[in-house]
Amino acid sequence: MALTLCGRARRLVSATSVHKNGFLHRLQQTGSDRFQFGEAKAIRLLPRRTNMVQELGSRDNFLQHNREIETSYDFLGEMRQRFLRFKRQKYLPEIEKFQALAIAQSPKVMVIGCADSRVCPSYVLGFQPGEAFTIRNVANLITPIEYGPTETNSALEFAVTTLQVEYIIVMGHSNCGGIAALMSHPNHQEQKSSLVERWVMNGKAAKLRTQAASSHLSFDEQCRRCEKESIKDSVMNLITYPWVRDRVKRGELKIHGCYYNLSDCSLEKWRLSSDTINNGFCVSDREIWA
Repeated sequence: MALTLCGRARRLVSATSVHKNGFLHRLQQTGSDRFQFGEAKAIRLLPRRTNMVQELGSRDNFLQHNREIETSYDFLGEMRQRFLRFKRQKYLPEIEKFQALAIAQSPKVMVIGCADSRVCPSYVLGFQPGEAFTIRNVANLITPIEYGPTETNSALEFAVTTLQVEYIIVMGHSNCGGIAALMSHPNHQEQKSSLVERWVMNGKAAKLRTQAASSHLSFDEQCRRCEKESIKDSVMNLITYPWVRDRVKRGELKIHGCYYNLSDCSLEKWRLSSDTINNGFCVSDREIWA
């Protein structure tokens, strides 16, 4: 997950907390659309090929430029117009469909995706309202059942046992800030300094495998590998939930992992399949959609 602040709507962020926390410093510097923290708010930078700070002359001019943009842009007004456009162009022409959805939902798919603003599963995969039950977290992680309750596995339980979805898709992506933060964290460090750090360390097994297999590669290349390894681990962790495992064994539930490449708009996909040799499950059948 690369935590990138897009458009003109930006959150207030404590600069002091960031500078005290080197872990979050790595998180904020991930992806082609980087951002930096300064003067209590996040300032979005252009891609590397354009140095906006140099063009404006100084960092102070750059910050002032962003302030002027923010004050001249009515985000809530724009959001209101978007909502009314949705109602006029989509809701009203299909009012019977939306009124039926107001009564009940029956999605066939659950998507567990990353909270990254650039990777909206419904937008990328083309889901319509009512088609996909979606939960998103930092780095699209799923913990084993023995780790206890989380927002993600509570949504998982509802989707599988109540909605009885037929497919689960774990969707990760390239340039994930959460995975970069995981990869940059010292393995020996016991003290965890942030909530983000505590969460992404759930992917430590994928990190250790990546480091063992690709220590000769650059940090960015290792991150790309770990992003995929983490998806596979999350897929396997789903089987630790008995109500998932039982439905998979009966053929009532199918599980897939997807890796969305932001750079070239390709999708790498795997599926959970039976491992006849070890009488268990494995992630196999790799496909590339490009």
